[in-house]
Amino acid sequence: MAEFKRDSTAYTIGFAALVCIVCALPIAGAAVALRPKQELNARLDRMEKVLVVSGLMERDESLEAAELEARFDASVVARAIDLRTGETVDTIDTKAYDQRRAARDPALSAPAPENAARVLRVPHVAVVYEVMRDGALQSVILPIQGYGLWSTMYGYLALGADARTVGGITFYEHGETAGLGGEIENPRWQARWVGRRAFGDDGTVALEVIKGAAGPAADDPYRVDGLSGATITSRGVTATLDFWLGPDAFGPYLDRVREGRASVTATTGTP
Repeated sequence: MAEFKRDSTAYTIGFAALVCIVCALPIAGAAVALRPKQELNARLDRMEKVLVVSGLMERDESLEAAELEARFDASVVARAIDLRTGETVDTIDTKAYDQRRAARDPALSAPAPENAARVLRVPHVAVVYEVMRDGALQSVILPIQGYGLWSTMYGYLALGADARTVGGITFYEHGETAGLGGEIENPRWQARWVGRRAFGDDGTVALEVIKGAAGPAADDPYRVDGLSGATITSRGVTATLDFWLGPDAFGPYLDRVREGRASVTATTGTP
């Protein structure tokens, strides 16, 4: 068998390959071992964001996992919705469903029409959260996403049982500039959304982030304060709402909520 010289190309390549294999094995093993915990943490984080935006949990409140799940299960119903019809799909496991992954799968999504939010594909199914009290619908929580200046902004929007009045908004993942576009995370700015109206009298999306300051919700229901120095991010938030509340996303579902038919089960099954 030929011997490899230490200064030969074959020796260098072989040594590098051996180092890569030795290092990769424990990393791959750790990734596999930690995956269930990562998925659990991601699910708990979603629960927390939904509870906060729906007003069922304070922003600075800290709950253990069991208490968090108990509070969520007591008031919130996670529901898989066929975005094409607005109907409930009862064959989807909402705890395991990955909406982002579905949006990347051509079999589970469709190309989005041209839109200012720069959403490229829309999943056939999305998971919404319905807050219930004594069997009556109190609010619906919608996952939203759209592009700002530098990044895709992911968040949740809460609408009241009328599917028109904003109960809250939160953005939990983005890459916008800290102190400027990053202010979409600021609780004071998010609080200014409460009580605004998402739709005009003609049923079209009317809510927008303006340049400058808006009036109180009662007097200026369709406008929200702009983010100082972050015009493009502000426009991105407006475009995000315009898309996800419109007919190509949650529009059919919200129509069913307003008609009192939100929980009708789809007969078409899994898309």
